[in-house]
Formats: sequence, C-alpha cells, structure tokens
Amino acid sequence: MNDSSRVVTIVGQGYVGLPLAQAASAAGWKVFGLDVSDAVVARLNAGESHVDDLSNEDIATMVENGYEATVDASVVAESNVVVICVPTPLGDAGAPDLKYVESACQNVGEHLTEDTLVILESTTYPGTTEDFCVPILEGKSGLRAGSDFQVAFSPERVDPGSKHFGIKNTPKLVGGINPVSAERTAAFYSDFVDEVVPLSGTREAESAKLLENTFRHVNIALVNELTRVFHEMDIDVWEVIRGASTKPFGFMKFTPGAGVGGHCIPIDPGYLSYEVRRNLGYPLRFVELAQEINNSAPNYVVQRIAELLNADRKPISGSTVLLLGVTYKPDISDQRESPAVPIAEELLKRGANLKYHDPFVEGWRLNSGDTIMRSSELKEAVADADVVVLLQGHSQYDLEVIEAASKLFLDTTGKSKIPSNRL
Repeated sequence: MNDSSRVVTIVGQGYVGLPLAQAASAAGWKVFGLDVSDAVVARLNAGESHVDDLSNEDIATMVENGYEATVDASVVAESNVVVICVPTPLGDAGAPDLKYVESACQNVGEHLTEDTLVILESTTYPGTTEDFCVPILEGKSGLRAGSDFQVAFSPERVDPGSKHFGIKNTPKLVGGINPVSAERTAAFYSDFVDEVVPLSGTREAESAKLLENTFRHVNIALVNELTRVFHEMDIDVWEVIRGASTKPFGFMKFTPGAGVGGHCIPIDPGYLSYEVRRNLGYPLRFVELAQEINNSAPNYVVQRIAELLNADRKPISGSTVLLLGVTYKPDISDQRESPAVPIAEELLKRGANLKYHDPFVEGWRLNSGDTIMRSSELKEAVADADVVVLLQGHSQYDLEVIEAASKLFLDTTGKSKIPSNRL
C-alpha cells in the first residue's frame, strides 16, 4: 500500500515523464501520470507503452503498483510532489516556445495545495523556473512560492534507447528557489536515483543542462566542418579521429554525421543563444556558428550523393535514392529533429525518386507534407536503388551485405570498411 505522503503527479507522459513515472512507482510512490492525450492515457492504463524505452510489461507492472494515467489535473490536489516534463520546442526565430510549460503551470496552479513541491524538468533557458513558472503558479493558486509551496528545477537527462544509463544511474542535478526546495527535491529523487547533485539555484541547474548539450553541439560542429575540409584534401576523417582517439588525455571523441537530431542537441543551445541576445544584446558567436555548421550538414550529405551519382554519369533528378534509417539515433523509433527529414526534402526538390527503409518507422511524412514510400523488402530495395544512403546504423542492418549489393553506397555513420564509401 502506498504511503499517503508519497504521492506524485508527473505532467507529461512521453520520453521523459514516463520513465520517471516508472522509477517513482517502483520506489513505492503513488504515481499519477497526467497527460493531455486521451489516447495516450487509455493505452497506458491498458498496459500499453508508446515509448521505446519501456515495454508493455513495464507499463503493466506500473499499473499493478498503482500507477494511473489521467487527463484530469485535479489529481495535483492529492499530490505531495508535482513534476513537469513537457516539451519545450524552439518557436519562431529560434525563440523558446514555452506554451506547453505555460499550460502545465496553469493546470498545476489551479489545483495546487499548500506544502506541495513543484519541480520543472523541461529543458529551457536560465530564469524560466523563477521568472516564468513561479508567477503563473502563484497567480493561479493564490499561494506564495518559497513559503506556501516549494519550487525547483531538475533537468531531465534521459538518453532514449540507451542500454547503459537510465533514471537510476544517471546523476540528478537539483536547484531550488531556496534551501528548503532544494532539500525536498533531493529527498524525492534520492528514493530512486543513485546520486543527487545539489546546485546553488535554479538558474545554475537550468544552465548546466544547456552547457552539457552545447558542449556536444559545438564539438560535433567541429568534426562536421573538418569532414568537409578533409574530404577536399583527400584525407580520411575517420582515420584521423581514430588516431586522435588513442590519446588517453586531453581529447574526447566526437564523430561527424548527417546532422544532429533528438530534442537536446539541435534545440538546447538555441535557448542559451536566445537568452544571451535577449539579456545582454550580443550574439553567442561560438554557439551560433556551430548551429550554422550543423544545420548545413544535411545539405552536405545531399552534395555527396550528387557527387557519387555524377561520377556514375547520373543526375539526382530521376535517380532512385534509398535512405536507410530515418530516426535520429540507432535502434529506436524516435524521429524528433532527425536530419533525415531535411535530407529527404532537399532530394525531393532535386527530383529524386526517393524511398526509405527503417525497421522502426512504418510511415514517414515530412514537414513539407510529402509522404515517402516505405520499402518493405530491404534486399529488393537495395538492388533497385541507384544509390543507397545509410543515415542510421540500426543493428538489424548487415552493413557488409547491403554495401556489396548496392550500385552506389554512402555511409554517414563511419562504419563502412571502404574509405571511399564513408562520408
């Protein structure tokens, strides 16, 4: 039986909120999974998962432990802790779009009771928790943050599809609006996270998340640019990286690719850049340059496809191009910000006969509205294509077999043993 003092509502039951709900449920918390989608709620309560990292069996176990998915925000009034895990996409002109955070705070504030702890996990720019969320929570509830209820920020660090890191063994950063908020937040996560790391405040916690992904973003941009330079110089970038990676200190390996995908790397640095421009009035030049380079990576892939076809005396227009793997990382179905989308859209503009194969994606619709034909038979699709492009190295793909059967082959993942076939 669940302790009445251990009730949590987790707002948003997606890639972040659902694994958190699983961890809290397994630790003995009564968990309400609050979501806006009736369909998602119905599936969850029926024991069906809609994210890669949790199976139907995992959801069934959560339900057995008392987990309830709901669209009724009044469950907030029954909760000691509320965690907000909603999307924070980029809006127009690169500004953060906080409409989901705003809606969540309004719903929570309408049902907030005294002594509740509210935690924001959604990635955002520094100051969002205290300057944006707190006023909404106070305005809707009539309560005062820091005295009537507590507030903290604890950035999500979910790595979809990872077999090595999950909620339990990934250190959890915590920044509260005051010491009481920080202590209560640390106590909550300590129930199911091995290491909780308190920071001095919410802004520091918000900024730490942005630094993590900006670091990756900038270094990926560096190798993406070097890839083009080394290609022009007839130098194998993958051999260069392999050599540099043998240094046991002072170097961290990053690899080039078709672009950057997922929610974090393509988007998070934009929050930081936006806030610097808004508050300080000047650009965060290093970050914005990295964004420019990484955003151009899909076009470089198309350029390399055109070079391969041209060497075979074929134009892109009318040629059959088969894209393998259209998700943003291997062995998951997550397509958020996948570079496969701008690659496909550019190929269509150039008149390619475009097809795709992905064991995790049954239907693929681009931002432009175009629907791309899915090749169900991989062997036949490879044989029919003028060029095969490996965008995502799913473990189901036998690279050597596919490469040998292809008329032309471009590997953007660096796994091919044939240097001329690598990006």
